[in-house]
Amino acid sequence: MDGIGGIGEGHGNGRHDAGARRDEAVRAAVEQGIVGPRTPIIGLLDVAGIRATAAALRTAFDQVTPPGTPVLHAFAVKATPLVPVLRLLHTCGIGAEVASPGELALARAAGIPPDRTVLDSPAKTPAELREALALGIAVNADNPQELSRIDALVASAPTASPLGLRVNPGVGRGSIEALSTATATSKFGVALLDEGARAWVVRAYLDRPWLTRLHAHSGSQGLPLELMARGVATTYELAEEINAKAGRRQIDTIDIGGGLPVDFTTDDPTPAYGTYAQLLKREVPGLLDGRYGLVTEFGRSLLAKHGTVLARVEYAKSSGGRPIAVTHAGVQVATRTVYAPELWPLRIAAYDAKGRPKTGPDVIQDIAGPACFAGDLLATNRSLPRLEQGDHVAALDTGAYYFAHHYAYNSLARPGIYGFTAGAGAGRDADAASPGREVRFAVVRSPQTLDEIVAESGGAHAAALTDGI
Repeated sequence: MDGIGGIGEGHGNGRHDAGARRDEAVRAAVEQGIVGPRTPIIGLLDVAGIRATAAALRTAFDQVTPPGTPVLHAFAVKATPLVPVLRLLHTCGIGAEVASPGELALARAAGIPPDRTVLDSPAKTPAELREALALGIAVNADNPQELSRIDALVASAPTASPLGLRVNPGVGRGSIEALSTATATSKFGVALLDEGARAWVVRAYLDRPWLTRLHAHSGSQGLPLELMARGVATTYELAEEINAKAGRRQIDTIDIGGGLPVDFTTDDPTPAYGTYAQLLKREVPGLLDGRYGLVTEFGRSLLAKHGTVLARVEYAKSSGGRPIAVTHAGVQVATRTVYAPELWPLRIAAYDAKGRPKTGPDVIQDIAGPACFAGDLLATNRSLPRLEQGDHVAALDTGAYYFAHHYAYNSLARPGIYGFTAGAGAGRDADAASPGREVRFAVVRSPQTLDEIVAESGGAHAAALTDGI
């Protein structure tokens, strides 16, 4: 990361929790002028927290697989598509799961090698497939037509890419239908419950000795762990059936997807990776006995808890007797929350004008964003110390998707994003429990400029509709 003073490689320390690190970062961001009247909204990423979660993921699956089992944890790039984040995860032993040419370009820019990259998408073009196969990137075909395209490409040029097929285990939906990908009519994969589909999948493998992987992903937020495990079990049982009919271990790797949900009501990383891994060990023991390599594709659960959107209160007003804090954080950074607040509520923390945790009696109030429609509300009826002009609000648990889903309504600029570490010199041996520690920031993504907004909006073609045709 290119930095404001640079960032060390510290792993953090369990004695100093995420909330305390966040409080220190907010204070330091105000003191150092990273957030202020001229820059009223920023994103923050806790480097120590990201490292700790990546380590927890690896440890959880190491504990349920024999030594030497090939396990690739591939971060779902869609969750936080930022090159410095991908590079940080790479240093933590995490690869990349990509679903577009753009995401693949980000992974390559981060230095993630092809053999630690997986391409998934329901709409891969011939050019995308050709590039992936030329690079040796693992590819999961989504449907019979895509598999036919791969047939032709494999016949025309050898490839080192591990190749598989995505299936829909049909285990049903969780509490958020839009994120449930194992329903009867899901757009993803080959639906195993459709008439003749399972037999077609088995035959597809028997006809193609080079198909060596099987992939399924049943959903993400809102999906119970038991339903996730059932989808994995269904996929494992299919792999066993194919291998038995092939008379050999044709499928050598099972990609179980990601989807671990996040508890948005607490700083605690629950459910834990260890809980899920132990559940799989109980429910699908054969998957983890060393006969199969394993791929995971977690996204939200790796980054959500380590991101904060910090915004200055531009005005404090009242309407109908209810206080309203008007901030610069709204639909442009929290699109899902604004349009579906019942599904994506955010915790809000209040800080004063100096970046210190706000004190005082709680008051029911709304936290509003800057966009020009009445529904642009980050939180409603929220009990917080009364916010005043110049204070700050922090939207917590925003490290995944909130930095990916920028919505350009009102031509609002994408905020700058900064990683932070804390400690004596913010380095590897910093004492994470020491008071008054130095907080250091690094630029992860620069704030979008007005010139960039104009360019993105056709500025170079201003006369196209008056003089160009």
